[in-house]
Amino acid sequence: MELRKDPITRSWVVVGKAEKPVVAADDCPLCPGHREAGKTLLALPANGPWQVRVIPHLDPLYRIEGDPARTAEGMYDRMNLVGAHEVIIETPEHSRTLAAMSDEEIERVLIAFAMRIGDLKRDDRFKYVTVFKNSGSMAGEEWPHSHSQVVATTFVPRRVLYELRASRDWLTERERCVFCDIARQERRQGKRLVDEQGPYLAFCPYASRVPYEIWIMGEPHNSRFEIPDPTADRRDLAALLGRVLRRLVRVAPAYHMVIHTSPNERQTKGELSGHWRTLADEYHWHIEILPINAINSKSYGIKETYFNALLPEQAAEQLRGLDSL
Repeated sequence: MELRKDPITRSWVVVGKAEKPVVAADDCPLCPGHREAGKTLLALPANGPWQVRVIPHLDPLYRIEGDPARTAEGMYDRMNLVGAHEVIIETPEHSRTLAAMSDEEIERVLIAFAMRIGDLKRDDRFKYVTVFKNSGSMAGEEWPHSHSQVVATTFVPRRVLYELRASRDWLTERERCVFCDIARQERRQGKRLVDEQGPYLAFCPYASRVPYEIWIMGEPHNSRFEIPDPTADRRDLAALLGRVLRRLVRVAPAYHMVIHTSPNERQTKGELSGHWRTLADEYHWHIEILPINAINSKSYGIKETYFNALLPEQAAEQLRGLDSL
């Protein structure tokens, strides 16, 4: 397998076929004591039995060893699949979901996210590090045991590049962060606000791509998820995330969740050459959650135009009315 760049969209695509290991349905490799589980990269709490454990992915898409070795094939570019691919096991209990955990337990998961992002950003080869979660079979989850995945890449994903360009333009024109402006307006208007706690708010975006799409964002301004603002409390974020997920599982059987955080500021070349000096001011970390259900089966069409049959204002009103306990 290798990475190939589309010269039109500038997106990197993994091409080639990976042989997936066969795992019996009743044999979960993420359960404690499983013979296939890799070495422990992180365990929380640090003392006593673990609640959160991070291991290398059992069949990684990206591998930590080697050099990207970017080469040209005529007008095209390609690279080796160098990076990192890890699994965050969110609980030792096979049937426990993130939505069902206590605020303290969710906080430990968030701390693990931050610690792994921060650690991998120390590697100068990696331009971007993020955490994503596919929950439910419709979302393509690899194992039914509650888990998230950490990925570090030698390129910045296209969606994040779009955000960077838009946020830099906004900062240049208005001398403000566009994400901060969004947070202030959503909090002030309230009609798309789903929930809030402390400095964090959850809302359905103005141009939601799918029904019940939710973003979680914090105030004041902070570009890096891995370094919380001194005035913020991850327990507040954990409590809010828990309530949001408990609402979502009542309207959708599956969801994608991804943390959008600032690219690696150690990088000053390539896609980040025009951004790295202002990254801290222009970008703002946030969590995007996209539910999957029958309603949104036609939500994505040609030319990357989304169709969402449910107004975000209606979605937010319905979610606010759901019991999140």
